[in-house]
Amino acid sequence: MYLEHLSLTDFRSYAQVDLRFDPGVTVLVGSNGIGKTNLMEAIGYLATLSSHRVSADGPLLRFGTDRALIRAKLVRGEQSTILELEINGGRANRGRINRSNPVRARDLLGICHTVLFAPEDLALVKGDPSNRRRFLDELLVSLIPRHAATRSDYDRVLKQRNALLKSARAGKFTTGHEATLDVWDQHMARAGAELLHARLELVERLRPHLNNAYAQLTDGSKAADAVYRSTLQNMMDDDGEPASASTAPSGPGNPAEDLRLLSVDELAERYVQAFAASRRKERERGISLVGPHRDELELVLGQAPAKGYASHGETWSMCLSLRLASYYVMLDDARTGGSAPILILDDVFAELDVQRRRKLAAIVAGAEQVLVTAAVDADIPDELSGRRVKVIPGGIDEQG
Repeated sequence: MYLEHLSLTDFRSYAQVDLRFDPGVTVLVGSNGIGKTNLMEAIGYLATLSSHRVSADGPLLRFGTDRALIRAKLVRGEQSTILELEINGGRANRGRINRSNPVRARDLLGICHTVLFAPEDLALVKGDPSNRRRFLDELLVSLIPRHAATRSDYDRVLKQRNALLKSARAGKFTTGHEATLDVWDQHMARAGAELLHARLELVERLRPHLNNAYAQLTDGSKAADAVYRSTLQNMMDDDGEPASASTAPSGPGNPAEDLRLLSVDELAERYVQAFAASRRKERERGISLVGPHRDELELVLGQAPAKGYASHGETWSMCLSLRLASYYVMLDDARTGGSAPILILDDVFAELDVQRRRKLAAIVAGAEQVLVTAAVDADIPDELSGRRVKVIPGGIDEQG
């Protein structure tokens, strides 16, 4: 799959811009701060409904406007698809597929696949666990769009459950609240189990590709791995001690238990037990302490965690390897009917030494479509020769 045409209206710094693309490599060159990343951000947003730069939609709207529009024409084999996404400041975003009637923005997920490399990726290793959870969930939704609803359901239930727990902390908890919390426990256990089960499966698909990608980018002297740490494996009782066998007869407090072997129903039962064991502590703190929202994806280099132990170069290699691993997973999916992703490298080469530049370029050069941004041509390795587009204030100046 490749992007043939992109049109933006009132998106970030662009009142209106139109840009055509070809398969293969396209390099967008322009001074820093001129709007190159805005173009790449729009493509990534169309694929994931989220930005790699900001957590809210407000900054995506050109200042003084109340909506932005992204239009794109995607080509896959002999078939083309036109996507339109309207980003609204005060109401729900809406989309269109092939100029049909408006649909929920979520219905566009799974049509445009991208893998975006950016300097912000350093947070995947150096940042807090929420960055790694977001990485997993965005990839999960790209591969299996119905999990957008899974994640949305979990977030909704978590919000309701936390509201009840805050009432308990404020001393406003009644017998009726207790019964309501039991109901929300069941809902959260089910939604959490579905999300956890999907994440565990995805991590198993990622791990061999992560190690392979790290070896491709480095001398191969260290193995790279990812280990999913679930709060179910660290379940504590109300006194802060490891849950006893009587509290958790099936053993969810045992860190050695392989959660990958459990079904969604079995994981849901583990969560119900975990909520019961931590109920008093959660009421005291007014927050849910168990669930996928507190899980961690631990990245490992050799025998040590990457966070805190990896050098700057190793950190960059791990970040790039995570993105490459997601690319390889999508390629596996494409071989069974999915779409190969568009690769986007946004100002990445300026951050890398010459050796890593060349290795990364050689790896991605064979992709169906690669979109690259750079401040100067000198940042682009020879392996990524291709069409050049000059980005100027408010638009573009095509050079061939």
